Amino acid sequence: MAFGLELAVVSQHLVQIGVAYVLALPLAWNREHRARSAGLRTFPLVSVAACGYMLTGIQVLETTDAESRVVYGIVTGMGFIGGGAILKTRDGVAGTATAASLWNTGAIGVAVAFHRYEIAAVLALLNFLTLQFVSALKERSERD
Repeated sequence: MAFGLELAVVSQHLVQIGVAYVLALPLAWNREHRARSAGLRTFPLVSVAACGYMLTGIQVLETTDAESRVVYGIVTGMGFIGGGAILKTRDGVAGTATAASLWNTGAIGVAVAFHRYEIAAVLALLNFLTLQFVSALKERSERD
C-alpha cells in the first residue's frame, strides 16, 4: 500500500471514472459533429470531473448530508457552465440543448460515482437520442 492507496479502491475508482468518460462520448460526438461550442473534450471532462468530485466526497465525508452538499455544488456548477454555452442573438437563443446536455453529463458522473450505472446509462441514452433524433424532428416541423 504505497502512499496509503489500496489497489482495490484505486481500481474501482478507475473503472468508475472510465465508465463516466465512455458514457459521455456519444453526447460529445453529437455536439462536436454539429459544430457546437462544447464537444469531444468538454463532455467527457465534465462527466469525469463530476464523478471525481463525488467519489472524493463519498470517500472523505462522513454523512449523507455532507455528500448532498457536494451534489448541490456539482449541480450549481453545471448550471454555471451550461449558462456559458447559451448565446443570445438577434434571431433568438442558441446553445440551450448543449447547456442542458452538459448539466445532464454532470448527473451521469454523479450517478456513476454512486454505482447507479443504470441511471447513468439511461441519462446518456436519452440525452443522445434527444440530440440525435429530436433535433431532426424539430427542424422538420419548423420547415413545415
